[in-house]
Amino acid sequence: MNKKGTLLLFFLILAVFTITGCSNNSSTDGTSAPDSSETNNSEVVTLDFWDMVWGPPEYIETAKKQVKKFNQEHPNIQVKYQSTPWSNWYQTFSTAIASGTAPDISTGAGYQAFQFYDQGAILPIDDVIEEWEAEGKLDDFFPGTIDTLKYDGHYVSLPWGLDLRVYYYRKDFFEEAGIEVPTNFDELRAAAKALTNDSGRYGLITPSDTGGTHYLFQLMLNNGGGIFTEDKKVDFMNERNVEALQLYGDMVKDGSVNPAGAGMVGDDAIKSFGQGDAAMILEGPGFKNRFPEMEDKIEVMSPLEGFNGDKGTVMWVNNLMIYKETKHPEEAKTFLKWWSENSLPLWKEGNLEQLSARKSFSEDAYFQDNPVTKIVYDEYVPVGKTTGAHTTGAFPELNEIEGEGLMQTLTQRLIMGEDPVESMEIAEQKIKEIME
Repeated sequence: MNKKGTLLLFFLILAVFTITGCSNNSSTDGTSAPDSSETNNSEVVTLDFWDMVWGPPEYIETAKKQVKKFNQEHPNIQVKYQSTPWSNWYQTFSTAIASGTAPDISTGAGYQAFQFYDQGAILPIDDVIEEWEAEGKLDDFFPGTIDTLKYDGHYVSLPWGLDLRVYYYRKDFFEEAGIEVPTNFDELRAAAKALTNDSGRYGLITPSDTGGTHYLFQLMLNNGGGIFTEDKKVDFMNERNVEALQLYGDMVKDGSVNPAGAGMVGDDAIKSFGQGDAAMILEGPGFKNRFPEMEDKIEVMSPLEGFNGDKGTVMWVNNLMIYKETKHPEEAKTFLKWWSENSLPLWKEGNLEQLSARKSFSEDAYFQDNPVTKIVYDEYVPVGKTTGAHTTGAFPELNEIEGEGLMQTLTQRLIMGEDPVESMEIAEQKIKEIME
């Protein structure tokens, strides 16, 4: 090779070396830059988010869209969405926790965080609450919802949804019978009796599953009662509770409650109501959406007055919780805060059936222009109480009281016409065993 060729070869080798070196070892500002694959592996955090099925198929699709939006806004945190069914939900989470495969964050049953916190599986979010309190953001949550989720001196989860029970009635049936909508317990009993007829229609339809237990909780809390004293002692047989469940027993004696409810689950009762076999039913805030063809026939009652002038209903504060085994607690908290602040589309686009725990969301036209949700927000939310009333906050045993089956058995006994006091005494003993 001649001298000219040797020189050309030298410059070619130098050029290749320079380009390769800049590409692999330098950033645009002259500092060392990591390999792109190394950046992806070391900087991008992946979180598993298990979300319960809170509504129809469009809810799940909307939730997925929201997760996608978060991922786009937070390229270093990528959330994987999993829709989790309610069937065997407790076994699903407890098995995952036991096997070390729990999600980083999830939604769940109202008292789920408390029970799993007692097992050492839930990460407290005291720092999130302190941060938002300093920023004034806690003022956007309805009164009591934050404190409801405090247990053992720690905030174990963050509220996002309110699930309440309200009475719906067939407006056309009331008008045909010339009966005014009830405003108190005595009028409720009278209306149920008057609307029951020989054609197979009953004043009230109650299933005997978990949905049926909501009738009992609602009546007791509506009458100023509750399962516990302020210091968390079992007080199931107090006068207010006995009065309330005696009322239910009287309606059964009147023949106003469909006896077939003793063998029904919630969907059976809803179907029966939709077919016109019952004039009243107790359901959640989004219940009317199930019957769009009867928009002008179904209405919601205002809260009833109990025998002593009290008003109330049962309410659950559904929440977001982070699991202790997460390897990325700070990123999980980032997502928790974002989901809380950006969840309005879950209602507006996803037809979520519960209500939002945020005041600002409740002021949206989606809720204010809907006569049902407006009444529930304006009249029911202020008097809503958890099954832990009259105690402060919630505790793990509430999960077992609702899920163990004792209240379901009590509901079934009452529908079948058994003595309310004797039936309540059996349930009280079970509650005491759980608390002990």
